[in-house]
Amino acid sequence: MTILKKIFVLLIVVLVFLAGCAPKQYSAAKPIKLPNPSQADPNGKLIFSLLGEVSILNPILSSDSASSAVEGTIFSGLTKINENLEVIPDLAESWEVSEDGKVWTFDLRKDVQWHDGQAFTAEDVVFTFNSILDPKVNSVRRSNFMIEGQPIVFKAVDRYTVQAILPKPFAPFLVQVGMSVIPKHILKGQDINRSAFNRSPIGTGPFKFKEWVTGDHLTLVRNEDYYLGKPKLAGIIYKIIPDENAQLVALEAGEIDDAGIPPKDYKRMKAKEGINVFETDVLLYTYLGFNLANPKFKDVRVRQALAYATNKEQLVRLIFKGLASPAYAPSAPISWAYSDDVEKYEYNPEKAKRLLKEAGAENLEFTLLVNQGNKEREKAAVVLQQQYKKVGVKVKIRVMEWSALLKIINAAKDPKDFDAVMIAWSLGLDPDAYSIWHSSQYPSGLNFIKYNNPEADRLLELGRTTMDKKKRKEIYAKLWQVITQDQPYIFLWYPKAVSGIRDRVGGLSKPGPAGLFLNLEKVFVTK
Repeated sequence: MTILKKIFVLLIVVLVFLAGCAPKQYSAAKPIKLPNPSQADPNGKLIFSLLGEVSILNPILSSDSASSAVEGTIFSGLTKINENLEVIPDLAESWEVSEDGKVWTFDLRKDVQWHDGQAFTAEDVVFTFNSILDPKVNSVRRSNFMIEGQPIVFKAVDRYTVQAILPKPFAPFLVQVGMSVIPKHILKGQDINRSAFNRSPIGTGPFKFKEWVTGDHLTLVRNEDYYLGKPKLAGIIYKIIPDENAQLVALEAGEIDDAGIPPKDYKRMKAKEGINVFETDVLLYTYLGFNLANPKFKDVRVRQALAYATNKEQLVRLIFKGLASPAYAPSAPISWAYSDDVEKYEYNPEKAKRLLKEAGAENLEFTLLVNQGNKEREKAAVVLQQQYKKVGVKVKIRVMEWSALLKIINAAKDPKDFDAVMIAWSLGLDPDAYSIWHSSQYPSGLNFIKYNNPEADRLLELGRTTMDKKKRKEIYAKLWQVITQDQPYIFLWYPKAVSGIRDRVGGLSKPGPAGLFLNLEKVFVTK
């Protein structure tokens, strides 16, 4: 997975703080060569690739990384994150908060237009958040604006002032309002879930939507009236190339400008002329998630047995060649809230066999879903298949196209039609993980595995309403312990992001969790 401009899934949205240390940089075989801005081609287009088909282009509805990648160039939020991982203004010029932390007042920019020329106002902001909170709208973002069951109330004070009234102080709030804003004048009175807007969006961001050819590409063009300045690129093309190896071939052939570098090609690509290789640690972990509504995985001993049967060190060594590390918790080592004081389930096949026998699951069989095109996950699935075979567990691997896999795990039904799935979470900069783990987020939220633990729910609620950072760190350390004891996921690895970018691309942000293409209006290409 490449570093994207905006991460949300959660997906898709970034949160407030990160550990005090900067992301680690790794040595390169050749120096990075970036072009001078004076060489920028005013008619140049940047060419990205996507591993999967975009599902929808409405930021309050989407839940996949491909959609979020494109949306991040079309839409804007009240706030955003800069290169130093600080919250800064975007559509909001400034804000202030009451002494009790419950009333936030945002002063909006007065020079922003929607891509169709209509003025952006406070009514658009209120419409966006009210739509997210509307139960009739299929938004996985709703929990971000609910505090202990009570919604945040948004109101327009005047044309360019928005007020948010919170039931109680909410630690992640300032970054949650970085949520992309959608236009009231287009979507008011429509069924947002089925609107034609979702395939032909209008935003306020640096690039305008032009076309979407399903299964092939999407094209965006420069927003000449972008409020932060006219973008240097004439446009952006997103090619859909659902295979990592094919993406790399396209990068080397000059057909795309950016691609993730698989571990097997790492050394070769670092030495290759014409391509710059950037490496950083990222807020991301890959996991094997169990469908807890499936009787096969209801007994915690079965899940723990599979954790003991997982040789993570071998997995990382065979596949990643030093470009990943074993994962043990639903956090990442570069997060300020990370704690490794959790049950690690060190490799112990004999203990795995005993637990399976105790649970009456000696003949366990299950199907593991993996998305097509991600070669590391496909290889990891085969390694796990062999490891589990040693303890008597039979695993069938089903490799699926990305959108088809998402349709299964995101189906608003109980139970869902899968046994287990191998995917990853891109994490926010704040540790709030309510949308992933809280029991209320099933079946229509991101808790698609149906995890349900009252103590975890309590800690999730406490963590997001506690303002003291030290106390929050303690709360999340306890939460990670509770979750790892339950082992609803087997936490597999923390990858290092390795991106290859053609040396015709300049104006990049500094490498780090925020992304190389954080400020796309500043990015340019040479002829």
